Amino acid sequence: MVPAILGKKIGMTRSFTEDGKNIPVTVIAAGPCVVTQVKTTSSDGYSAVQLAFDDAKPRRTPQSGLGHDAKARSGPKRLHREVRCNGDKDVEGVELGQTFTVSALEGTKFVDITGTSKGKGFQGGMVRHNYKGLCASHGTERKHRSPGSISSHGTDRGRGPKPKKGKGMAGHMGDVRVTVRSVDVISIDPERNLMLVKGAVPGASNGYLFIRASKRLYKRKARVQAGK
Repeated sequence: MVPAILGKKIGMTRSFTEDGKNIPVTVIAAGPCVVTQVKTTSSDGYSAVQLAFDDAKPRRTPQSGLGHDAKARSGPKRLHREVRCNGDKDVEGVELGQTFTVSALEGTKFVDITGTSKGKGFQGGMVRHNYKGLCASHGTERKHRSPGSISSHGTDRGRGPKPKKGKGMAGHMGDVRVTVRSVDVISIDPERNLMLVKGAVPGASNGYLFIRASKRLYKRKARVQAGK
């Protein structure tokens, strides 16, 4: 199984290295997670392990959720996510009800973190797409924050009466799935199920996160991960 775990963003603080360097870090409550389902190629067509995190109240959980988690001899959980595996060999030894803690990522120096970004509501072109706006010289009308003409992008002829896909317009901003790659792991505290990672991660405090070992690393970070 690929090293992965579910967690919750606590907030940001600072961490000092031995030489006194100040590093901004995000504190994540990572795990413990319960295995609520094991999928194999023969039964489901692909291999995966489903993890569940954060206790939920039974009266706020549907009957299907109660029964699903009960099969793993666990109480109802609020968040369920799958960890895809390369084959049935990766799920060998993983059983229902098994618990994974943040120690599963011990020795991992870089992780990919997925979360839901903060919602910004309806925003104009300058905020949403970083447009500079129109000129503010003499004679310009009160359109300084206008995105400008959309020209032939006004309609997507042959595909529908909407602007062409990808045209930067005003609209809803944020509240989307975001993944930050190759984040440095500063420290792990298995006793308190805490993880400190360098910099900011997507979402607001108390937002749920999916953390897994980095899939792709730059040459420098690949050497660090390999201990060279």
